[in-house]
This record gives sequence, structure tokens and C-alpha cells, in this order.
Amino acid sequence: MDIKVTRTIQTGSRPKDADLGFGTSFTDHMFVMDYSVDKGWYDLRIEPYGDFAMSPAAMVFHYGQAIFEGLKAYKTPDNKIQLFRPRDNLKRMNRSARGLCMPEFDIDTVMDALKQLVKLEEKWIPKTHGTSLYIRPTMIATDPCLGVRSSFTFRFFIILCPVGAYYSEGFNPIKICVAKDHVRAVLGGVGEFKTAGNYAASHHATEKAKKDGYAQVMWLDALERKYIEEVGSMNIFFVINDELVTPHLSGSILPGITRYSVIALAQKWGMKVSERQISIDELFLAHKDGSLTEVFGSGTAAVISPVGEIRYGKKTIHIGDGTSGKISMKFFDALTGIQYGKEQHTEDWIEVVD
Repeated sequence: MDIKVTRTIQTGSRPKDADLGFGTSFTDHMFVMDYSVDKGWYDLRIEPYGDFAMSPAAMVFHYGQAIFEGLKAYKTPDNKIQLFRPRDNLKRMNRSARGLCMPEFDIDTVMDALKQLVKLEEKWIPKTHGTSLYIRPTMIATDPCLGVRSSFTFRFFIILCPVGAYYSEGFNPIKICVAKDHVRAVLGGVGEFKTAGNYAASHHATEKAKKDGYAQVMWLDALERKYIEEVGSMNIFFVINDELVTPHLSGSILPGITRYSVIALAQKWGMKVSERQISIDELFLAHKDGSLTEVFGSGTAAVISPVGEIRYGKKTIHIGDGTSGKISMKFFDALTGIQYGKEQHTEDWIEVVD
């Protein structure tokens, strides 16, 4: 399908790399396409970034049909533009679409649009190591209807923003607390899909955690309230007795692209890896007997984020000596080396934007 391109008349300016935050500065253009049951996906266009005019009865506002993805574009030392596992993100988005009764899209068509958009906005891609161009594909329900059903019309769009480090701590260990009174998702629900409602469900506990000085919340399963699931914006990994342990994908955990990448690298390096249930009690016992040596999160935004402190109720444990562990550092260096084109990769994870 042809993509109509309308360039903006007035271009913005990218903040300096040192001033970049996360998700507050947006590029000049965006990609948009619309869907209806009778037409399918139509009117594919790259146009100036701007607000949408929508009915206040649009179903996304009332019944929460909204899914999204997050990926990044990087500048290499030889000035090429690289995307990290973009097709995996789009495959996961189609999976989310199926889970929320939303229309799937052709991945090759969206990849073409994504590359055209990123190339058009090349000047917005920061070059300092640790910075990147964040890419947010999103799909929302647009039917103006208050009847409870799936929408018949949808809008898909991609917006871009130059970003720095996700956490103010940078690569220094963060502090997380375990939610005891709230749950994020339940087995049989939509926890395994990247939908807006999952994040809305996390706000109350997350805001309380931040007031107490913690960067994120670690969620337990909704049924027994004892098995670890994930952290707010990351999947979670533990190094116990030199084994890399992460919660198995139970149906209420988002299958992270970076999570898959960490597991693949660990297996390539000959590490023992277990995807299994791990309870919060087991974790605290492993800390007590000294077998827990590292904890880190993985995700697109932060890549790898070491964890230095975990609070559960009135109990608090400190992991390591307050600095980033050797294993989390190894994963961080390997992944960012591939993403920024400083290390060779054999996993077919990189797609170049020509």
C-alpha cells in the first residue's frame, strides 16, 4: 500500500543529549492509518505530528481497547540507523490485537512505514551512548458508541521521541518494593498483552512506592499472592547459585523482547537458565543463605536495570555491595553493544534503516 507523505512546514529542534528525559519531546512527523470493517486498513500517511480530533464517545475512552509497543532506533559509530528486533515487537502487537479483538496489520507494510518515518526524522536520533529514538506504535478503538462491544473502527499510529536514560539512577542499582495489597493482572485476563489497562492497574501501587523512595513495584501473582511475576516496566531476573532464574510466562506476564534476548544470550554463553515459578519467600531465603547474588530487570526502556534493594512488607534485603553486578553488566554491555553497532551480532536481531 502506498504511503502519502506530507512534510511539516515548521520543524522543531531536538533537545541536547544531556537534557534528554524520557517521553516528553516528540519529533516533527508521525505515521497514521485507519481501519474499518468494510475497508480494512486504509489511508496510510506520514503527516506532521499533531493532535487528533475524536468523538468524546470514541470507544477507547470508555472500554479501553488500546494496545501499544515500544522499541528504539540507534545511531552507530559509522552513522547508520539500526532497529533492535522490530519485527518481534510488531508480531507481539498483532498478538495483543488478537487478545483484545482488534484488527491485525501486515507487518511488512508497517515496517516499511516505520523505516520511512525514522529516516525522515533522522536528525532527531541522538548519538550519545545511552540515548536513542524511542518508537511508540499504538492502536486505539475509534467507534463513537457507548454500547459494550468491540469497536468496528480503529486508528493505528506511530510517534517518535528522542530519549535518555529511563531511570534517573542510570545504570546504578534501583530500589523496588513488592506489592502486597494490589495486583496488576490475573491469569486468564489480559496481563500477557501490552494494553493500556495493564498500566492503569499499576498506577496506585506505583505512585505509593515512589513516595516511599522506590523506583518500581514488583508484582506477585493475583491468586496466591506469593509468586513473583514482573516489575512495572520490566521483566525480572535473579542469579541464584550461579543460575539465571526468571518467572515463567504464565499468561499474566508480558513476554518481553529484551527478556527473550537475555535468555538467548545466557544460553549462548553456557549459563544455566530456568524459567519457573519463584516465590517471594524463596527469594528472601536465597538472600539469607547467600545464594542470591544479583537481581536485574530487562526491558526496552532501560535495557538492563540492576536492583540493589527489595522491600516486602517490613522486610528489606540489599543485593550485592550497592554497585552493579558483573552478570547484569555483561548483559547490558552485550545488548547495548549490539544495539549501537559496536559489537557484531549473529542473532539476526538488527534491521538497518537505509
